[in-house]
Amino acid sequence: MRAVDSAELIEHGDRLAALADRRLAFPTANPAAKARARQLHDHLAGFVLPRLADIDAPLLVLLVGPTGAGKSSLLNTIAGAEVSKAGVLRPTTKDAVLYASASDSNRILAGGRLAAIAKERLKVAAVAASVDGVAVIDAPDIDSVELDNRELADVLVEISDLCVFVTTATRYADLVPWEVLRRVRERGLPLVVVLNRMPADEQDRVAVVGDAERLLGETDAPNAQPPVEMIAIDEGDLDPRVNGLAREKARPLLERVARLAAEADERRDVATRALAGSLRGLAPLAHGIADDLEHEAIDADALRRIAATMYAEELASLATALQGGVMLREEVLRRWNDFVGADQVARFISSGIGRLRAILTTAFRRTPAAPVTVVEAEMTSTLEALALRHATEAARRTSTAWSERSDAAALVAGSPGLWSASEGFGPAVREGLGAWMQAIVDDVRAHAGRKRAVAQVAALGVNAVAVSVMLGVFAFTAGLTGAEVGIAAGTALLNQKLLEAIFGEGAMGELIAKARARLLALMTSLLENDRARFEALVPAPGPMRELAAELRAAVEGIAQ
Repeated sequence: MRAVDSAELIEHGDRLAALADRRLAFPTANPAAKARARQLHDHLAGFVLPRLADIDAPLLVLLVGPTGAGKSSLLNTIAGAEVSKAGVLRPTTKDAVLYASASDSNRILAGGRLAAIAKERLKVAAVAASVDGVAVIDAPDIDSVELDNRELADVLVEISDLCVFVTTATRYADLVPWEVLRRVRERGLPLVVVLNRMPADEQDRVAVVGDAERLLGETDAPNAQPPVEMIAIDEGDLDPRVNGLAREKARPLLERVARLAAEADERRDVATRALAGSLRGLAPLAHGIADDLEHEAIDADALRRIAATMYAEELASLATALQGGVMLREEVLRRWNDFVGADQVARFISSGIGRLRAILTTAFRRTPAAPVTVVEAEMTSTLEALALRHATEAARRTSTAWSERSDAAALVAGSPGLWSASEGFGPAVREGLGAWMQAIVDDVRAHAGRKRAVAQVAALGVNAVAVSVMLGVFAFTAGLTGAEVGIAAGTALLNQKLLEAIFGEGAMGELIAKARARLLALMTSLLENDRARFEALVPAPGPMRELAAELRAAVEGIAQ
């Protein structure tokens, strides 16, 4: 393993922290994915960044192991006093115990890695260490039946600089402690293994040590691991004065701790190696999070396609309805028919369009007033109801499809408003139709000037001619029967003749085509905006895939 470059570590740490923050910004309904994202974030925020910011902060040595392995006894030996209770009650250590100098304790508990834990689960040893630089923590038993103990031990593993794994000749192969130890090895944490209560027989001792080394080899991550120190302590090697292990038997570890306390350069080297190992050890977790993101991107794509399909189908149905005709009430049709079908106009139409153009102004002075407001209001309410019906059906179909998927059912259940058009859909339709109608008025003005039909338009009124164009958008005989068909058809015919008389056939077709295209664009926009409610509930797939790729690149770029 090549020498560690501090500047490189800072660069990698900062980059991974930024990526972890971005991952947490993406909502996820997968508890396991959420836990992985939180683990990466917490490890970077709780250990990597604080240590990068202060490489000379007190070195944290963690004593971890199964129930009754002798961790508390070992801490008492290190302290030369009973600072952690050792006894027959299991689990013996329920809270973490911090042994450090007074200044180091204050520095550690002021913020950062242990401040949050200290509020509930960390006790400071009654006897303070006499030297600065090294803090030792006795972790709760990692095979305890109490889940909180195991979770706290896991957190302490993530924020430590050196791990001392304490076990016994009869417990060293237990599954739970070795699962924790596997994480220690994945993290690349410098490791010392203390095999306590070793048998007196030399062959048995060799067998235990050999088997422990084999198990350690199985925990190795693919990247290069720092060497493991192994210390064997015989059964009965105790020091009753401190309720701890015999100092002579634990001397290799005691000397290691004393050397770290005495030499700042060695502490810095251990801290730097712990950081480098920690960053390398994040590769499996980062790749797992990248997998989560890629799977969630696939799910998000699927959900968005469902919504897009449902809304596209309803838009197509709405467009067909608009082309097939908008049915106005008979009363409104009759009033418009009375306007465009006045006797004088009918007589002029039967005499020819050319003659109608010549005397249109005079003729319409004696026609009934155009019911512009009534027709506009009727058209608005009819179109609004039509659009609302299709938007509600699109929302219902999308919600039904989503509720049948495990990755989206909770989203729909938590938002009952998704089963119908959004609350603001109706007002948006009315506002859009107002703009649509005004655009037609503007087109009529523009065409009147271009076709020299100023007088004719002025005689009828711009708004009345605009309403004629609006009605020309629809073949409004659809859905009508009996006498209503005759009224609608007659009104449509007179509408067409009137527009031809004013603008000519080509210009009339252009006006109606533009109005129809704008109306379809309006309905498309309204339904797309309503669909956006669904899309807002799932992250955009593109950024998730990009983040996954960046996470993979970030950990692959860390020196091995």
